Amino acid sequence: MIKCKHIPTLLLVLLACMPGVSSFAQEGKKTTTTVIPKFMPPVTKTYLGKYSGVNATCSMEEGKQLITLLLKITDDKNNAYKISSYQFAYTRKGVTEDEETGKVSPQSDMVADRFMATPLPAIWLSNIIESLHKGEELYFFDVIVFDKQNRLFFAPELKITIQ
Repeated sequence: MIKCKHIPTLLLVLLACMPGVSSFAQEGKKTTTTVIPKFMPPVTKTYLGKYSGVNATCSMEEGKQLITLLLKITDDKNNAYKISSYQFAYTRKGVTEDEETGKVSPQSDMVADRFMATPLPAIWLSNIIESLHKGEELYFFDVIVFDKQNRLFFAPELKITIQ
């Protein structure tokens, strides 16, 4: 056990060593920060044939031809953008029959999927072309495209209603 008369001496020795200990500390690295300008995606339009926007309408025969075309994204200078992926939804109209009463009533359902290439796969094209009717919708949404620096951004959606 340390006697009481040595405690002040011990404290003085410890305090005298403290500045020396701090001189062995590592020098802090100077960090530099690079300011990256905020990405502003270009203003683009999504086209299927000559149709663009969410209020597009076309005839049933024209819709059957349109669905086979490439989905295109362009800006106001007519620069084309490569598509990364998009979602497509097809709203189908049909009828359902009540088994008890035999009464027929209108019904609609939607099929959708994400795609990486345009046009749609052959099975989708054949199903849509065979069953396309008035009042149905072809809806391209969550369209993701690359700019010239390979940055990803969303392009506008496209909805075509069959008249």
